[in-house]
Amino acid sequence: MDASAGGGGNSLPTTGADGSKRRVCYFYDAEVGNYYYGQGHPMKPHRIRMTHALLGRYGLLDQMQVLRPHPARDRDLCRFHADDYVAFLRSVTPETQQDQIRALKRFNVGEDCPVFDGLYSFCQTYAGGSVGGAVKLNHGHDIAINWAGGLHHAKKCEASGFCYVNDIVLAILELLKYHQRVLYVDIDIHHGDGVEEAFYTTDRVMTVSFHKFGDYFPGTGEIRDVGHSKGKYYSLNVPLDDGIDDESYQSLFKPIMGKVMEVFNPGAVVLQCGADSLSGDRLGCFNLSIKGHAECVRFMRSFNVPLLLLGGGGYTIRNVARCWCYETGVALGHELTDKMPANEYYEYFGPDYTLHVAPSNMENKNTRHQLDDIRSKLLDNLSKLQHAPSVQFQERPPETELPEQDEDKENPDERHDADSDVEMNDAKPLEDSGRRSSIQGVRMKKEPSETEATDLDVNSVAAEHSRGSVPVADGVGSSKQTLPNDTSPMAIDKPGAPKVETEISNKSQDQPTMNQKP
Repeated sequence: MDASAGGGGNSLPTTGADGSKRRVCYFYDAEVGNYYYGQGHPMKPHRIRMTHALLGRYGLLDQMQVLRPHPARDRDLCRFHADDYVAFLRSVTPETQQDQIRALKRFNVGEDCPVFDGLYSFCQTYAGGSVGGAVKLNHGHDIAINWAGGLHHAKKCEASGFCYVNDIVLAILELLKYHQRVLYVDIDIHHGDGVEEAFYTTDRVMTVSFHKFGDYFPGTGEIRDVGHSKGKYYSLNVPLDDGIDDESYQSLFKPIMGKVMEVFNPGAVVLQCGADSLSGDRLGCFNLSIKGHAECVRFMRSFNVPLLLLGGGGYTIRNVARCWCYETGVALGHELTDKMPANEYYEYFGPDYTLHVAPSNMENKNTRHQLDDIRSKLLDNLSKLQHAPSVQFQERPPETELPEQDEDKENPDERHDADSDVEMNDAKPLEDSGRRSSIQGVRMKKEPSETEATDLDVNSVAAEHSRGSVPVADGVGSSKQTLPNDTSPMAIDKPGAPKVETEISNKSQDQPTMNQKP
């Protein structure tokens, strides 16, 4: 990608793999920005609405298929999450939570992961977009985008780090119906613990996480954590220190990911683009520019493998919107002008009103020796893998129905009701079964000191649970195809962690609104 910022609508290079046009779809629900975690909470879904507004003003919405996701149903979420946990999320409200103290504690819902109006609808919406994106990739799209997704900390039976439902795990399970191997890459500043845990013992999913490590939430992601059993060496962790800049980050990202693509040869890639790794993030401590962050998107795009782009963390919301807008341009193959067009949230981007912001002069605590050592160890681990593990084939699991509607063709004032496919059972009694996994001795995901409201990132994870068939996106057939053996329910467990099995479906949502500060 051209290093200059204000090139004025220039395309990315037209030669080579990266220059070819991609078929891109983008999932967005107009109500997502109305959900509100509560006063002072850093996670702000409003950032998704700000991103969408920028995409419109830059003319990017006209260049991709814009879809509103259908909300994921109970049974879709239960392809990974425990039934009683999903039932709890569906039933709890701010008014009733005091009557469910025991369940709140059991499912880790409270301070970091508060109960707010429309919580379950919010979960259904962002999960629906990620699974819907996976279905689109399974049926011919090159790139699918869901900036509302990427909540990588959620576990099978509990919320964590602002994440309630692990949409990433659900999307990967959907991709595994068509692809023997799926690669997950996480550039959020926080370790992608939920996703790693869900697929820790399988060789069909490789997880690679670049994150801050050391006295930092969630406290996991050591370089020595490499997977277990069949999954040994299929989990890669890149532990980083404060202040890492673009050059240092890419000195690890490109050689490591280049080798991963060569050795693992995935059929699809999921890239979690948490923006809390940007310079100046409210909760972060890295020093990446928007271009440096987006270079990861550009690099993964260049392999011409179906690519699912998801959001995640990001708590300085004006920079989150800048970043995900720019990365949408990268996905489409367009360089965006640095001068920001007038938009509904223009005042957020002052005083410069530009797309890019300069990184700070903070110290980079990652020494050349440390970076060389990390790169050497991880490349050595990759050298121990067999190239492209094979799997036995069997009949593919049932399709996930995703009757999402094209935003351009529907009345924006009409919302999906919970009639059609959205099946919600009456609240099931909560069972006191299953133990909640937790990370001891690690502080909760918060900012060091209280500052202006911004955004937050959340990531999700998975474990086990396989269910019936899942709905399929509108216009998507259920053509039969043979598929790898451990595909549908994929049992995966990590010592001390719940086991995983599964697949899933999706849909849409809506909810109350809130004010955001610039």
